[in-house]
Amino acid sequence: MEVWRHKLEAAPAVGPYVVTLGNFDGVHRGHRELLERAAERAREQHLPAAVVTFDPHPTVVVAPERKPLLLMTLTQRLAEFQSTGMDLAWVIPFSRSFSELSPGAFLHALKRALSPAELHVGKAFGFGRNRSGDFHTLEAWGQQSNCVVFTHALKAPDGGRLSSTRIRQALDAGDVSQAAELLGHSYALTGIVVEGERRGRHLGFPTANLRWEQEQLPGHGVYVTEVHSRYGSFPRLGLTNIGEKPTFCGQALSVETFLPDFEGDLYGASLELRFLHRIRGERRFEGMDALRSQIASDVAEGQAWWDNHCLG
Repeated sequence: MEVWRHKLEAAPAVGPYVVTLGNFDGVHRGHRELLERAAERAREQHLPAAVVTFDPHPTVVVAPERKPLLLMTLTQRLAEFQSTGMDLAWVIPFSRSFSELSPGAFLHALKRALSPAELHVGKAFGFGRNRSGDFHTLEAWGQQSNCVVFTHALKAPDGGRLSSTRIRQALDAGDVSQAAELLGHSYALTGIVVEGERRGRHLGFPTANLRWEQEQLPGHGVYVTEVHSRYGSFPRLGLTNIGEKPTFCGQALSVETFLPDFEGDLYGASLELRFLHRIRGERRFEGMDALRSQIASDVAEGQAWWDNHCLG
């Protein structure tokens, strides 16, 4: 997949393409359906497929006080775009001047660059100054520009609205099962293993301390995770704690994973943690013995869940 990072006015004129537009934070199941449908339509017409997205997230520029915690890094989004069959990903740098463009000016530049034969968007997609452009704007433009516009209603399996906001709410509540249902896959954190305080080792449960890349974390608590790495025998079970260690009078927020039956040094290794199941919320314990006993119970519960759901 080719990746552009051109400003709107600097993009070359190519095309025609079948095009889809959006922020695509999380690339949830509705996003994937939209992207895959666009790719399918492109193949039917022997045309390439392009996705147009933005970085940073528009709210960083226009309303930083309302900026959401993002579900994915740009690198993850690009990988998902490629997996859905996109031939081109155009990542437009989002700036204050770009945010002030009228819908018409944006569409004029889009037509010059990609000459869309078809345009696929979610029905709630808004663009242009103050998000004044919507699917009605696109349909009117399409009729004048010889471009067929398809709007897709992104619905969750329960019939409700499917949105990145709803996924963030589920993660805030620690409901990784609902988040996975909305995403179409388990929520994942990626990052590098760094030196921690070694409290887990002193308790008999050494952990890999993750310097995570995503902004959105699941709510504080203990989770069953599927751990992926190119180091050693992976994927494998992990017991991941997200929190501030209230038993130790509160510490900096951390993401720490215990790997049962794992021996080795993971410092500097890249890990991906896929959140499968929440065991419990974060609690304060009266001393090291009580904490050690609870961790042992968590590990046993997590191993039983893993054996029941992930093996055989």
